[in-house]
Amino acid sequence: MKKIMLVAVLAAFSLTSLFAQKYENLALTPPMGWNSWNKFACNIDENIIKGVADAMVESGLRDAGYVYLNLDDCWHGERDSLGFIQADPVKFPSGIKALADYVHSKGLKIGIYSDAGRKTCGGRPGSFGHEYQDALQYAKWGIDYLKYDWCESEDINPVGAYNLMRDALRAAGRPVLFSMCEWGTSKPWEWAAETGHMWRTTGDIFNCFDCIDQHPGWAAYGVMQILDMQNGLRKYAGPGHWNDPDMLEVGNGQTVNQDRAHFSMWCMLAAPLILGNDIRNMSQETKDIILNKEVIALDQDSLGIQGLKFAAEDGLEFWFKPLVNDDWAFCILNRTTEPKEYTIDWQKFNLYDDVARRFTDFDSKVYNVRNLWTRQEEGNTKKMKSVTIPGHDVVLYRLSMNKKKK
Repeated sequence: MKKIMLVAVLAAFSLTSLFAQKYENLALTPPMGWNSWNKFACNIDENIIKGVADAMVESGLRDAGYVYLNLDDCWHGERDSLGFIQADPVKFPSGIKALADYVHSKGLKIGIYSDAGRKTCGGRPGSFGHEYQDALQYAKWGIDYLKYDWCESEDINPVGAYNLMRDALRAAGRPVLFSMCEWGTSKPWEWAAETGHMWRTTGDIFNCFDCIDQHPGWAAYGVMQILDMQNGLRKYAGPGHWNDPDMLEVGNGQTVNQDRAHFSMWCMLAAPLILGNDIRNMSQETKDIILNKEVIALDQDSLGIQGLKFAAEDGLEFWFKPLVNDDWAFCILNRTTEPKEYTIDWQKFNLYDDVARRFTDFDSKVYNVRNLWTRQEEGNTKKMKSVTIPGHDVVLYRLSMNKKKK
């Protein structure tokens, strides 16, 4: 009898899916939160997750906007006799519903992980053939965010697979932010704006500033390699549908300069800011980076326009990001290991952004210049400005409208 009822429910949901769409009014700015994978990989349990929830509140991360606490791979147990996924009873003896209640009690939202294939990347049960059941289970547990991976997906069509899970989430009736982790293989930026709220544009990041971790048949990429892969994608991003260059490695052992550059560039990209460090034990330097509200404000700017690389010269890159109130973010990235001296001639940066449909107009407008890492006002754009950019670091400014030249 239970199996007959299950078939009837799934059939009804299948009819609903004919008219399904992703949940609107989610991710109007890039999502912010924390994910377990970069630090813990498969070694997660409910005590770790509760400790992270506590730390997100106590450290000020929640109040700074980091509200999603996301379990990645390896939380899974087996499916029950009807095919519904269960949590690993050893790692999560209280169950996911109790864990979600705890996370919600802290004023946070909880995310979970699955895979469009037959198994997850960690070898746990995937959602293939169980999409509607899994969506029902997530709704029952109170899940707010789903990261949906792409392992064990041979002969599966990505457009169909991701639309199917989108429809299942919608039919289950609980608003869930849908994070597509298809690695950019099928160019999701070209088709997924109506499917997910964010989509991975690359393979996995790993904890290196400028290198590639090559494996048989696949590779993981450093921060600079992933930054380069974002070229040409900015026109596809915006409120409710974001390019995702993968999670942050800030606080996982790179230098402070590298962490600051990494965080700055993800904010210039209007990327989801999903932390991947052990936030229960952070240095003050790491806190100062990820809690810098003025830098976060660039990422969370309500225009939702991704930054552009305007020029490159002698190991330096010059990036602009249009902001509300006719402001701009201006970032100089030093990709070399040595400090660089540079004189900013603002007149060299008169540009037109065809996504924002806006000119910088340095020849006719004067902007106040605020350094977002030193938190100091540094004059305006009337005069040229000499700066030193440390190796593997940035200088990052907010340019705010002052007045027209007379």
